[in-house]
Amino acid sequence: MPIFEPDLSETIQKALDNKILAFTEDISSLTACDFIFLSYDTPVLEDDSSDISILERSINDIRNIMKEGAVLIVSSQSPVGLCSLLRNKLKEKNSSFELAYSPENLRLGDAIHCYLNPGRIILGTAEPEAERKCKDLFSQIHPNIFSMNLESAEMVKHGINAYLAMSIVFANHLADICEISGARIDDVVRGLKSDPRIGEKAYLSPGIGFSGGTLGRDLKVLNQKNHESNGYAKIFGQIHELNIERRISIIDRIEKILKTIEGSIIGILGVTYKPETSTLRRSLPLEIVQLLVNKKAIVKVYDPMADYSELSYEPRFTIVSSIKEVSNSVDLLILLTEWKEFKDYDWRTVPKKMRSPNFFDAKNLLNPSTMRAIGFKYYSIGM
Repeated sequence: MPIFEPDLSETIQKALDNKILAFTEDISSLTACDFIFLSYDTPVLEDDSSDISILERSINDIRNIMKEGAVLIVSSQSPVGLCSLLRNKLKEKNSSFELAYSPENLRLGDAIHCYLNPGRIILGTAEPEAERKCKDLFSQIHPNIFSMNLESAEMVKHGINAYLAMSIVFANHLADICEISGARIDDVVRGLKSDPRIGEKAYLSPGIGFSGGTLGRDLKVLNQKNHESNGYAKIFGQIHELNIERRISIIDRIEKILKTIEGSIIGILGVTYKPETSTLRRSLPLEIVQLLVNKKAIVKVYDPMADYSELSYEPRFTIVSSIKEVSNSVDLLILLTEWKEFKDYDWRTVPKKMRSPNFFDAKNLLNPSTMRAIGFKYYSIGM
C-alpha cells in the first residue's frame, strides 16, 4: 500500500481475492454503475481554505460517462453550497442524473473500522428518488440514516469539525489556567466528562492544538460565509486564530524549560499529526519542529511510521530510527505524537544518557509521578 493504515492491505487483498474489487484508470468503465462515489480528499491550501478545482474537473468527466438514472455520491469535503452547483452541472447534461452528499466518516489510523461502523450516516439529497436509492444502498452499512437537503448535510460536516476544533482550543486554554491556579487538568477533564451533558467522548485532551487541514478547513468555510454576509458569527475565525497562537505558546514553554533554544539539542518523539498514520501532511508536530529549527536548535526526530518522502524540502533536522538514538545526549525530549510505543517504553535508563534529563510531554501521555521518580525533570500541559 502507498500509505500506512491498519488493516488496509488485508482488506484490499481479501476483496481482490473475492473478485468484488477492481482498479482501473479508464473512467469509461464506470458507465454501467448505478452509483459513483466522488471521494477525492479535497486539497487544503496553506491558509486552510479548500481547493475545489479537482471536484469541479471531475464533474465534467463523470457527467460524460454516467448512465441514465445514475447517482453521483459526493463524499469529499464540500464547502456549503458546492453540491448544489455540482448537481446543476450534472442536470445540464442529463436531467435523469442525480447527486447526493454523504460526508466521509473515517479517521486516519482507524479508517476502515470507522467507515464500516459509523454509528449513523448523514445523507443530503435534493429530490425523493435520489434519497430512496441512497438509503437502499447505505442501509447495508447502517440502518440509522439522517436524511436532509444538500446544504444541511454540508453544514453537518462543517459543524462537527468546528465543534471538535472549539473543544480542543477550550481544553488547551483550560489547561493554561490550571497551570497557574494549582489545578490538574487530568482531574478537571475527568470531572467534566462525568457530566452527561458533556460525556466521556468529549474532545478534551489539552496539547499542542489541532493540525491544519480537516478542522481548519471547516472553520475557514464558516468564517468566509460569515464574512461574505457581514454576519455576527465571528467565533469560527477566532477559534482558528487561537489554534494558530497555540504553537507559539508551546515554543514559549520550551524556551522556559531550556532558558535558551538556540544551540540546544532537542529530541522529538513523534512527528506525524496523529498516531497510527504515516502522513506528514499539514502536521502540527512538524511545524513545531520547523519553529525550533528556525530558532537555531539542533533537532533530532524519531517517529515509528513517518513517511519523510512526503516532504517537499530537504529537512534541517536529523532523522533517527529509535527512541534510544533520539534520546542520546539531548537537552530536552519533547513528545508530540502519542504513539503507543512511547507509552509502553521502559524509560528508566534514558535520563542518564541525556545531557539534561528534561522531558516535555506535550500530549500528557505518560505518568508524571513515574517519569519524575526515574529521574526526569518532567513537564506536561495543565499540571
